[in-house]
Amino acid sequence: MHMSDRAAAVLRRFAPMIYGPTVLFALGEGAVIPLIPILAAQLGADIAQAALITSFLVVGQLCGNIPAGWAVARFGERTTMALGGVIAMVGAGGMLFAPTAPVLALSVFVIGFSAANFALARHSFMTTRVPLGFRARALSLLGGSFRLGTFIGPFVAAALLATLGDERSAVWFFLACLVAMITLVLLGPDPERTVPVPGAGREADAGPAATPEDDSGEPVTGSIPTAERVGVFRTMWRHRRVLSRLGVAAASLSAVRSARQAVLPLWGLSLGLDAQTIALVVGVSGAIDFALFYASGQVMDRFGRLWAALPAMLLMGGGFLALSFTHDIPSAIVWFTAIAGVLGLGNGLSSGILLTLGADVAPRAEPAPFLGSWRTLTDAGGAVAPLIVSALTAAVSLSVATGAIGLIGLVGAAAFVRWVPRFVPRQGRDGS
Repeated sequence: MHMSDRAAAVLRRFAPMIYGPTVLFALGEGAVIPLIPILAAQLGADIAQAALITSFLVVGQLCGNIPAGWAVARFGERTTMALGGVIAMVGAGGMLFAPTAPVLALSVFVIGFSAANFALARHSFMTTRVPLGFRARALSLLGGSFRLGTFIGPFVAAALLATLGDERSAVWFFLACLVAMITLVLLGPDPERTVPVPGAGREADAGPAATPEDDSGEPVTGSIPTAERVGVFRTMWRHRRVLSRLGVAAASLSAVRSARQAVLPLWGLSLGLDAQTIALVVGVSGAIDFALFYASGQVMDRFGRLWAALPAMLLMGGGFLALSFTHDIPSAIVWFTAIAGVLGLGNGLSSGILLTLGADVAPRAEPAPFLGSWRTLTDAGGAVAPLIVSALTAAVSLSVATGAIGLIGLVGAAAFVRWVPRFVPRQGRDGS
């Protein structure tokens, strides 16, 4: 507890610099995302094309993870975050003045690419600076910072629309957030230089990072010295065992999370509900999700990672599977509302899990290249899920697509049971 108390004191002291840039970036991005289809439609895109342009945000983030890992390892977190902010400003400018839908799509891609730079830089910092006993809570706070921005951002966009009547006002707001974020990163105290690396040389704090065993299955102590720069693709090969096992389990969690955002609105439409009712149901689900983000970190630090990952996957997998059987029953709307709440509960319990597991298994000396690979894998799961829902809905039905996502969640739960104990050491109840 003593180490956790010291870590908490350091995080409180530097909280504005650690979490402030994240909130600013996520707030601006959250205000812009709901308006991307509207801007696409104004440029002549139909519904399918508008959905495709919106998906370029995820594609950009997916493509940006590995270059971001290289940039953090080469230039450091502060420079990479500032660079990501500048790149995002270019993308936001493109959104403001895009003459055609393809230019808008490219601008959205650039914003997603920059988001990867920003997110991985902060993830890398937290991995190297936060002690193991406090890691899950710190990373759940980081995940909660992103969720806070994306939760409030749409309301800011709605207020701007009501006041100014111009969809592009949200993009100007995003630009203002980016300017504030870059200013805070460059002019504020640098946590990377100020916050010490805890327990340097202590195996107790190093966890799996000190004993990478991913290439051969045998521990190799001290295999990644600080002075050695390991390339991204060499890092992927060196850690192929953990990426192909625990990483795939994490990707299944990302897929179920992403499917929730796609399935709930579609399910409401298929039941004949109006937009306001659907928004209310989805909003309540999101509020439950947001309310639990720190509880997930508490559970992981006190009882272990599996105690958060397994209930989250069982709730979401079981929820989707149950929902798939309720479409044509008389109380379908009641079931839809209740299961939306269950999915929000499961998603809230999973807050910070992907960040924490990535930090747990990353090399201690230079985690950024590994985290780039880890985030690429998990983002790929999130990107594939809506495609699975779309394809199965078109080929069979929405109920079948929803049931398939439920099965992915249950299989992912089994994978977590198998691989979390294998790759992640068990923490004591005192957080040590």
